[in-house]
Amino acid sequence: MAAAVDVHPSHGVAAAFIARLVAQGSPLCISTQVCREFLVVLTRGPVEGRVFTVDEALSVLAGVRASSVLLYDDEAVLGEVLDLVRKHDVKGKQVHDANIVATMRANGIERLATLNAADFRRFEDEIALEPLVS
Repeated sequence: MAAAVDVHPSHGVAAAFIARLVAQGSPLCISTQVCREFLVVLTRGPVEGRVFTVDEALSVLAGVRASSVLLYDDEAVLGEVLDLVRKHDVKGKQVHDANIVATMRANGIERLATLNAADFRRFEDEIALEPLVS
């Protein structure tokens, strides 16, 4: 979200990272779960003082999707989620993070760029973390 929303405090760092990936020809991926979470964040209240309407949030998401490969939840992802939950003793809301990692694993994606690296540290034996620091 930070790269797509210019009022986000980490917009500069995230946008620069995305620009580097694009310049390198690296594909950008987004999951259906992340799309839903993106809409939740933009529509639940002000983002750095900016209030997004539903149409604005959908428009921003459409821009992100236009430049990204969309990864779907399916039976393979569910199998990975169940494996990760068991292996890493994942509970509560942390299952959402496990689902992101499961989607990556099911689709052969090895690297996750995130502003929330602490949320994914438990999965460092599964994926490579690319912490973005603003």
